[in-house]
Amino acid sequence: MLVIFDCDGVLIDSEIVVARLEAEAMTELGLPMTVEAVCARFAGTTTKEVWETVEHELGRPLPPGFVAAHLAHVRDVFSRDLRAVPGARAMVEGLGLPACVASSTRLPSLIDNLATCGLAELFDGRIYSASQVKRAKPAPDVFMFAASQMGADPVDCLVIEDSVAGVTAARRAGMNVVGFVGAGHVTAGLADRLRTAGAAEIFATHADLPRIVATHLRRSAA
Repeated sequence: MLVIFDCDGVLIDSEIVVARLEAEAMTELGLPMTVEAVCARFAGTTTKEVWETVEHELGRPLPPGFVAAHLAHVRDVFSRDLRAVPGARAMVEGLGLPACVASSTRLPSLIDNLATCGLAELFDGRIYSASQVKRAKPAPDVFMFAASQMGADPVDCLVIEDSVAGVTAARRAGMNVVGFVGAGHVTAGLADRLRTAGAAEIFATHADLPRIVATHLRRSAA
């Protein structure tokens, strides 16, 4: 079995930091938005999709250079505030199975963010991004790409996701997927939304993942 981890909101607690910064920026642009609303609406989507949606709802283009300046601010905050999700490192170290990362974040930032949290070394050469494929989640492309690079059949993959877009992408790839709801951005109803999208099980602490993996291994062997 190949275990494929989403990154943001699964391995690193970045979604809540991004949501706070995006909510502040959207409100300043004239589109009042709470952190909770950003988490519910945009978790798991690409930066491009977020700001295209904001432009549409504002009814006008964003100011020149806005996105680049915002992303620079996010990187600066990440360098000080970004942390791994509790238990993530120990869980990966004890997994005992092939594992990789497949995320919507662009590859250079993805590697930098994992490194900031002390996790990049655990996935050396096994970090994949939607920037390497044609379509982002909820399309299955990044998960299919990760499986192909790892030499795994999609039916033998277990994806760990925290967003509806990610769960949908995994199911479209023909992969098993479970939903993680243990990061700081989780809002009421997320577990139900992940189940509806196709997550086979929901868990909230990384200490539970070995049990879940063992269950899927037994089912595969049956």
